[in-house]
Amino acid sequence: MLHRMEPTPLEPLPEDWERALCVVAHPDDLEFGAAAAIARWTGQGKHIVYCMVTSGEAGIDGIAPEECRPLREAEQIESARLVGVDEVEFLGFTDGIVEYGVPLRAAIAQVVRRHRPEIVITGNFRDTFGGRNLNQADHIAVGRAVLDAVRDAGNRWIFHDQLVDGLEPWGGVQAVWAANSPGAEHGVDTTDTFDAGVASLAAHAAYIEGLGWEGWDPEEFLEGFARPTGQRLGVAKAAPFEVFPMGWGD
Repeated sequence: MLHRMEPTPLEPLPEDWERALCVVAHPDDLEFGAAAAIARWTGQGKHIVYCMVTSGEAGIDGIAPEECRPLREAEQIESARLVGVDEVEFLGFTDGIVEYGVPLRAAIAQVVRRHRPEIVITGNFRDTFGGRNLNQADHIAVGRAVLDAVRDAGNRWIFHDQLVDGLEPWGGVQAVWAANSPGAEHGVDTTDTFDAGVASLAAHAAYIEGLGWEGWDPEEFLEGFARPTGQRLGVAKAAPFEVFPMGWGD
């Protein structure tokens, strides 16, 4: 007799923090699930900043990068506003060919030092999304760099040229949380903020149209992930996160 394996339950993420920084590769990366969690947190009065490593300028086949860049930046700014985030930065790396390395680490470390977050949020940077669907190279490079840059930010002697005009090292990041990781063991109840997450994804209208997914519905798509994740957390809808503690010995 075959026994169906029950999905592993998720633990709720702590919410005893005040400041978070989200660092992802592209506009729209946060909107595929994490934005509903961000809406929950901004609703609690937490301060959250978005940082996009690229402007997603290579993401629409029918629009040249120089035209696409301002369009996608504007969509991301509006998307962030819909979940209570009013500060969005773009680092200007080239979409599609982001490389893990010292320049990327330095750029992210500088952002961490400026904003001094307690939590840093990124996207899934595992090789796949939990099956045969391979992850995109920019996602993998950025996620790996985020982990290292968070530690770099706390070391006075790494990228010490940044420490001018009052900028200081910042070693106060408690953890990095990777949204939608197949290794997720934690979750966030997004039942009450799911609609804000849908609106945030729908704000990327030009990008979604450019994908050419006929009849694609953002709400239906997000529900397909939020409901199974919610079952693992014991709620109606949820977003999954893999936790990487940053403290020594954690």
